[in-house]
Amino acid sequence: MALKVSYTTCSSIFFLLLSLSSLYNSHAHYSQSSEEKRPSPLSFLTNLIDTTHKGHEAEGLSVLKKYLANLGYIDHTNPTIQTHLNNDLFDDTLETAVRKYQEFYNLKITGRLDQETVKQLQQPRCGLPDIPPNANLTSLVHNWTRNGALYTFLGTTWPPGKRYLTFSYPKSTRADAGLPFALAFGKWMIASPFKFRGIGDFGSADVKVSFERRDHGDGSPFDGPYGVVAHSFYPPDGRLHFDADESWTPYVAKGSFDLLTVALHEVGHILGLGHSPDPKASMFAYFEPGKARDLNDDEYSRNPGFVPKLATLL
Repeated sequence: MALKVSYTTCSSIFFLLLSLSSLYNSHAHYSQSSEEKRPSPLSFLTNLIDTTHKGHEAEGLSVLKKYLANLGYIDHTNPTIQTHLNNDLFDDTLETAVRKYQEFYNLKITGRLDQETVKQLQQPRCGLPDIPPNANLTSLVHNWTRNGALYTFLGTTWPPGKRYLTFSYPKSTRADAGLPFALAFGKWMIASPFKFRGIGDFGSADVKVSFERRDHGDGSPFDGPYGVVAHSFYPPDGRLHFDADESWTPYVAKGSFDLLTVALHEVGHILGLGHSPDPKASMFAYFEPGKARDLNDDEYSRNPGFVPKLATLL
């Protein structure tokens, strides 16, 4: 069925859906027991906790190096460093990357695969780099903080004057995804200077939302359940992909990822926002099944009158 969510409809339903989303999120927060958690693609790191550090060699470290390179912690464009990515040696390159990762996520900086670091690495997350290519975290365009949530604006945005964006998804998209998508765009309409309008023509939309599997032709293949759950591309690209192999629900449910929570995060990237190190922020890279996050955490849901304006950043 063709998408029939107009700009007017999206604006109108936002206020009703805001209260509904707050209601079901407040009554349906679940935590998975250890028995229910699915294995991470990096589950092999559990065997390396506190036993492997610089100078050691262990099977799988090449996988970790490439993973951290994809997240921006290793410069894989450097020919010299490229030669280190294919071996299982815990070398200077890996130690430096682990330290950078620990620093970004406010973990104890040890340069080792300690329990806290491995636990964080194994969580499902957004596939976009924490440190985008060629980015210097000390000279990014803007940082915005409110109640502990840090938002980094990466300086790449839509063309000047383009603040009305169309969005669409394929006709074959699961029927229960339309409402969370509309709500995510609606919330960002309130929190930013952008306006969104749903259209039926997927090919011509500014923002293209779809469910994909494994290698789907964008250079960033998904890795199956409980790994990278979604990714999007900074403006003016506009592609937003969910991993179809994950368990998704249009509400907060035990053992599944909340479509609204992940959509809010990925639309933030569509607008040019980077990852936040604050686990309570919508732009935190990691997601937990059975849990929801809003744009401004509890204060936003309790006080809809508080609206952060990103206009000063854009």
